[in-house]
Amino acid sequence: MDLDFGIFILMQQRDQRKTAEQIIQEAVEQTQMADRSGFAAAWYAEHHFSNYGLCPSPLMMAAHCAGVTQQIRVGSAVVVAPLYTPARLIAEIAMADQLSKGRLNVGIGGGYQQFEFERFGISLDNAKEKTLEMLDMIELGLTQKKFSYDGAHYQQPITAINVRAKQQPLPPVWIASGDPMLMRRALRSDYHVFISGGLGGTKRLGGFRGVIDDLCVAEGKDPAKAKVAMLRFAYASDNKAEVEHYVDCARYQQRIAVSLKTRRESVEDDYLVAEQPYDEELPFEKLMKNLPVGPVDTVIERLLGDIRAVRPVHVALQTQVGDFDHGLMLKQLQLWNKVIIPTIQQELARDKAAASARTTEAAS
Repeated sequence: MDLDFGIFILMQQRDQRKTAEQIIQEAVEQTQMADRSGFAAAWYAEHHFSNYGLCPSPLMMAAHCAGVTQQIRVGSAVVVAPLYTPARLIAEIAMADQLSKGRLNVGIGGGYQQFEFERFGISLDNAKEKTLEMLDMIELGLTQKKFSYDGAHYQQPITAINVRAKQQPLPPVWIASGDPMLMRRALRSDYHVFISGGLGGTKRLGGFRGVIDDLCVAEGKDPAKAKVAMLRFAYASDNKAEVEHYVDCARYQQRIAVSLKTRRESVEDDYLVAEQPYDEELPFEKLMKNLPVGPVDTVIERLLGDIRAVRPVHVALQTQVGDFDHGLMLKQLQLWNKVIIPTIQQELARDKAAASARTTEAAS
């Protein structure tokens, strides 16, 4: 399976002087640049009630960005399924797919921030089980003329979704989770499994791939055919200060995520989550070595190592992170298009040719 690249936009508000309007517009501009630069997809996260992410509706963001781009696919990474009413989510997926003219990717996840869930009056305890039921309902609602559902968490009387998705039988589904049960559900239906390297290195990513391969075997699936996507912090520059600030922004993102996940968040001015180190935090120097950051050759070498370990069909780069400069990131996307992605594709083509030659030699 061929590899393509996308961008992942979290829409963080680390710089409190920057307005929500500015952050949203920068996300749109990054999507437009990625479109012009030939990236395959743009992804929008869903978060609520804090400055960790200012996009409460990734489907709305995807529909808008589809209207101001030409060919890039737009997607949710992710829709936090338990926060939705199932029938409404199904209809909105179909509507977004129509508005995007069939360019929608549907990323689904169970969520992890109790801070968000409790403000919706929803328990995080059964989020995984609800997500599994929601996946069943999305499939039924988009592939059947009418459907009903009687689950442990959701019940739906006979219902017809009156807007049908443009992509048939349904838009591509991507499940973002490190939970084995949700990953097995993705593999069972030949959906994409979206994993994140976080601030770890190639060894951590390779461990995730090993888990996925084992789950494939358990599901009676060929691991070589698993559609795995990888989310990665990556930035190429000879300017050490730029690179260090990007990594600092990556660390900032992780610090806020951990504080929200572990319920240690300190919130100021209603929704601003304070940055604070966490117990398992790696030294900054280790982060600089773990991530594909630094000069172009270093980024290519490290990312190739990640790709060879994970064997993904898609790599999404984190672009709008922390308070990293928007102008620099637009230039970065052009650099990836002109230099980094072509070089990586060439190296992977050489890998493929060498593997094919070895197979032919062994058979002769």
